[in-house]
Amino acid sequence: MRIGSAKESYAADTALFDSTTQRVWIGLLAAALCAFPFVASEYWLYLACLVAINIASTTGLNLLTGYTGLVSLGQAAFMGLGAYTVAILQTRLGSPFVVNLLAGGGVAMLAGVLVGLPSLRVKGLYLAIATIAAGVIAHFMFSHFSSLTGGGSGLTVPPARFFGIELDDSFKLYWVIVPVTVLMLLGAVNLFRTRIGRAFIAIRDRDISAEVLGISLLHYKLLSFAISSFYAGVAGGLFAYFFRAVTPESFPLLMSIFFLAAVIVGGMGSILGSILGAVFMTLVPELLKLMVGWLPVSVFGGNAALILSPIRTIVFGSMIVLFLIFEPHGLAEVWRRIRRLFHLWPFRT
Repeated sequence: MRIGSAKESYAADTALFDSTTQRVWIGLLAAALCAFPFVASEYWLYLACLVAINIASTTGLNLLTGYTGLVSLGQAAFMGLGAYTVAILQTRLGSPFVVNLLAGGGVAMLAGVLVGLPSLRVKGLYLAIATIAAGVIAHFMFSHFSSLTGGGSGLTVPPARFFGIELDDSFKLYWVIVPVTVLMLLGAVNLFRTRIGRAFIAIRDRDISAEVLGISLLHYKLLSFAISSFYAGVAGGLFAYFFRAVTPESFPLLMSIFFLAAVIVGGMGSILGSILGAVFMTLVPELLKLMVGWLPVSVFGGNAALILSPIRTIVFGSMIVLFLIFEPHGLAEVWRRIRRLFHLWPFRT
C-alpha cells in the first residue's frame, strides 16, 4: 500500500510515468497527435510543424539556461549552423535525411563547446554577451562564405526523402518533425534521471559547492553547452527541411531572444515549461493576427489589417511583461496549480 507519494520499489520510483492516469493521458495525447494531420487544414499543419521545431530548440536552451544556469543568446546561431549543414549536405551530396540531421546537430554541438569555453570564467550578463558575439560571428560566416553558404541569397533546400517518400508538404513533414521532437523531449526528461542531469542542477544551484562535491565544472558546463547546441542544430535542420530555404536573415538575434523568452514564460528548469512556452510564443502572435483579420473591412477605411498589425506586436509584448510580473514561475507553475486544484476538489479552500 502506498502512503502519499512513497513508492514501493526502486523500479516504481524511477518509472517515467508513475501512475495509470498518466499513462492514459499520454496515450490519449499520442492518439490525438496521430489523428491531428487527418483533420487539420494546411494552415494548422504548418503551425503544428513550426511549434514542434520551436519546442525542440526551446528544450535545448532550457537544458542550458533553466537547468544549468548558463544564460545564452546564441541559440539562433546554433540553429543556423545546423540548418546550413543540412542544406549543404542535401544539395551537394544528397545524403540521407537522418544522417543530415545528425550532422547538423553534431556541427552545432562542436560550435557550442567552443562558445561554452568562456562559461568557465564568466557567467550571467557577461556570458550572454559572449554568446551574442558567437551569433555575430556565425552571421558573418553565413553572409560572406558565399562558395559554401550562398552568401546573402542563401541556399534552396531540396525536399528530404525518407524511406523513398519525398517530404514536400506539411502533411508528410509532420510525420517526421513531430516524432523527432517527441524523441528529443523524452531524451531531455530522461537526462535528469541520470548523474549528468543532477550535476547540471547542482551547478545551477551553487557551482562552488558542486565543485567541492567532486563535480567537474569544466566537464559538465561544456557538456551542457554541447547538448543544448545539439538540440538547436537538429531543430535548425528541421527548419531547413520545413521552409526549404536557408538565408543569413533566417536566424537573427531576435530569434535567440524569442527562445529565451519562451523558456522564461514557460518556466525555467521544466521540460513541460519548454513545451508550454514554445506553444505560447508561437501561437499567440498567430491568434492576434487572426483577430485582426476578423475585423470588419470597413474599419479604419478598409485598412484594418495594415493599421493594426503593429498593435499585434505591442499587445504580445505587453502580455509577456504582465505574465512575468504576475506569474514569474511560468506556465508550468500555472499547470501545476491547476492539477493541485483538481486533486483537492471538492475540499479546496
